[in-house]
Amino acid sequence: MLDSPLPAPAPKVIDGLTGPWEMVIGLEVHAQIASRAKLFSGASTAVGAEPNSQVSFVDAGMPGMLPVPNEGCIAQAVRTGLGLRARINLRSAFDRKNYFYPDLPQGYQISQLFHPLVGEGEVWVDMPGPSRRRVRIERIHVEQDAGKSIHDMDPALSFVDLNRTGVALMEIVSRPDIRSPEEAAAYVAKLRQIMRYLGTCDGDMQHGNLRADVNVSVCRPGAWERFMAGDPSGLGTRCEIKNMNSLRFIQQAIDYEARRQIAILEDGGTVVQETRLYDPDRGETRSMRSKEEAHDYRYFPDPDLLPLELDQAWVDALAASLPELPDDKRARFVAQYGLSDYDAAVLTAEASDAAFFEQVAAGRDGKMAANWVINDLFGRLRKDGLALSDSPVSPDQLGAILDLIASGDISGKIAKDLFEIVWTEGGDPRAIVEARGMRQVTDTAAIEAAVDAVIRDNPAQAEKARAQPKLAGWFVGQVMKATGGKANPAAVNELVARKLGL
Repeated sequence: MLDSPLPAPAPKVIDGLTGPWEMVIGLEVHAQIASRAKLFSGASTAVGAEPNSQVSFVDAGMPGMLPVPNEGCIAQAVRTGLGLRARINLRSAFDRKNYFYPDLPQGYQISQLFHPLVGEGEVWVDMPGPSRRRVRIERIHVEQDAGKSIHDMDPALSFVDLNRTGVALMEIVSRPDIRSPEEAAAYVAKLRQIMRYLGTCDGDMQHGNLRADVNVSVCRPGAWERFMAGDPSGLGTRCEIKNMNSLRFIQQAIDYEARRQIAILEDGGTVVQETRLYDPDRGETRSMRSKEEAHDYRYFPDPDLLPLELDQAWVDALAASLPELPDDKRARFVAQYGLSDYDAAVLTAEASDAAFFEQVAAGRDGKMAANWVINDLFGRLRKDGLALSDSPVSPDQLGAILDLIASGDISGKIAKDLFEIVWTEGGDPRAIVEARGMRQVTDTAAIEAAVDAVIRDNPAQAEKARAQPKLAGWFVGQVMKATGGKANPAAVNELVARKLGL
């Protein structure tokens, strides 16, 4: 699985009072599995329901209720592992993680500590410039989510909504391979992209469907390299920042926490391993609790659940059903359509973007299609605050505009006007061109007459253009203006140059 070379990272160096420091970062990403039912019950996972309306007896921790694994959730976790080039463990088991919390009625969480469903994998992260970094995945295990405590409905009471209790989560644990806040954000963004392609998590960070716990420590230059070679002695004590649900906040929290630890160490103090929270309003982390170890949770195998035994043929069938993943699609777009790596990356950011582009590009010039999708369509969507799914211009309509350009029926300028009409009014681009007389003028005699008139009416400018050929562009613009932008630009350029003797 992990046969790819590990490129040397570009760590962020912070100059302290006693010399340079570097960051060492690992992440635990919690991704809500896309499923209609919960991990161990048939209760719905639909969002927006009335509080406590989607709670089964199992979710509520009623005596005598036995959990039953949801095969669909297990399949989603396996598909995620396959998408991350990870080892799928054909035998895994569930454990009880015991702790009291008001929104966890059972008094324990069913998770996987000793035998996770998915083993080692990897994610390739694209950084600014041509560099790519590999971040190793240590494991992926599945577990239950907790409910939601609500503290702002009454000044004296707290309320609990158990709708989320028992919803299936994947915890994706990385190795401490990340060396900067920017790389941490890029890693989470790449995980999100892959899972959205797979359809295993919707990646909605705003609503907590994807969130990260970030482990941060600092060390002197060279310590991480020694750690990678098997000597962990130079690494610092890590602190965990919980429940980060914003890429920007992840970067800010890491930067603050690293500087906080450096200040403690340079003042002669000791960094205490603990769990912290990030306050985005104050831009700082604060202590939440001392860091628990595994024995504090009294983990033991769940007596109500047999070990999961997967059939290799079942796993192979899931692997065969995987869609084309972002990196593969990006490479194909470069090879098949002749796109730049940047344009291919933009078009493959979301699976829906890539599908829209491919419909537009089918049987057409790929570079032209990419230019129109990225600059004109995506640009207008951003301007109007619309999602691609709400685009007033369909792939077929945009493709028809490109066909009209390729056939010479309209010029690039007319195409811009036509796009605006289709955007605001809809309709068949071909019918609009005919009905509104937008077809490009290709009659050489008519274009020549317009060129002759402009040169005749501007003799002084013509003399300047003969002396300075770059001024001929002014005549081209005047002819295009005189013809309402309908003249064929290539014909105009050729006639202007010939009439001016250039």
